[in-house]
Amino acid sequence: MDKLLERLLGELEEYGVANDKSIADRAHRMLNITRDTGEFLAVLVRATGARSILEIGTSNGYSTLWLAHAARAVGGTVTTVELSNFKVELAAKNFALSGLAPWIVLLQDDAAQVLSRQHEAAFDMIFLDSERAQYGRWWPDVKRVLRPGGLLIVDNATSHPEQMAPFVAMVKDDAKFATCLVPLGNGEFLATRIR
Repeated sequence: MDKLLERLLGELEEYGVANDKSIADRAHRMLNITRDTGEFLAVLVRATGARSILEIGTSNGYSTLWLAHAARAVGGTVTTVELSNFKVELAAKNFALSGLAPWIVLLQDDAAQVLSRQHEAAFDMIFLDSERAQYGRWWPDVKRVLRPGGLLIVDNATSHPEQMAPFVAMVKDDAKFATCLVPLGNGEFLATRIR
């Protein structure tokens, strides 16, 4: 990782922690993944050779930068979806500063609408870090757009187990998926489409 990106990630980590401690309004909190989760995502992209990645929940772009750094190495791109104008503006600035903007498609849109417009098996990897209450509603399209052999990663599986439980149960009950829980950062729920 080059020094510019390393420095930017460090600044975003510090900003995210300070911002989230001082602001109660969830809409203006960054709610970023942890650094070890970022490293984990980057390794997963490289290990799977994921070239088409969908992220739902951009925030200020911290997790996107981890994904895009790895995607660039394997010849891929990240499409990231965020509804908040405030967060889209922050993310766009961070993408420009990082030098990774050519490997990122930033969409300001409703995630359900974005998912509904995608082709079947369009993505090698999907990272969900958004409105947990919506995951069940999104599931039919999430599994439709994830290619066979593709990987779904969902953040906050151990930090918010009650909110995640209905979605986790839904995915586990789907015979087309094999799942596991990785107790890293805020907890990562992984599911791979086996058929």
